[in-house]
Amino acid sequence: MEFVKEFTTFLHQKGIIKFGEFTLASGKKSSYYVDLRLVPSYPIEFRKMIKHLENKIEQDIGLDNFNSIVSVPTGGLIIASALAIKTVKPLIYVRGKPKDYGTSKSVEGEIHDDMKVVMIDDVATTGGSVINAIKSLKEVNITVKDAYVIVNRMEGADEAMLELGVKMHSILNILEITETLFEQNLIDVNILEKVKKQINK
Repeated sequence: MEFVKEFTTFLHQKGIIKFGEFTLASGKKSSYYVDLRLVPSYPIEFRKMIKHLENKIEQDIGLDNFNSIVSVPTGGLIIASALAIKTVKPLIYVRGKPKDYGTSKSVEGEIHDDMKVVMIDDVATTGGSVINAIKSLKEVNITVKDAYVIVNRMEGADEAMLELGVKMHSILNILEITETLFEQNLIDVNILEKVKKQINK
């Protein structure tokens, strides 16, 4: 697929995906790091990414089959904001922890019972931040059936979300990214094998 190849090459060229030894926010060790927060600094690629995400949602579930877009700060929220403007959909977001002043809400934005929402995030590893957000939404009678991420790291997020009745969709997964880069001789076989090993842990 043309977008996958083009976008993957862009991620590599701009150092948005790096290979080496990294420690993730969860404390886990990783042979690569993806920082999609850099993508909005490249508006042309950012627009293409948002357009591709919009098309995927349209094909998978249809833009008329949900009320609002929901996300979690900060990485996912930037993507969700751009998507909300593009699709003319209301945007809500779930705080990591409720604010300790004012209304002390954990869900920000206009909400009502039985809303249909689509969850957006940037990268999924184990799905932790999205799962916490889904639980917060459940507390205010909002059910999430579909979650979209740009990159699936393939380390358990799909299965964890499925247990909550949520189907996870992704634009790219780490295997596609590394195989595409390997095919173009941008990374060597050792890096590819390390990533494969990490997925299978």
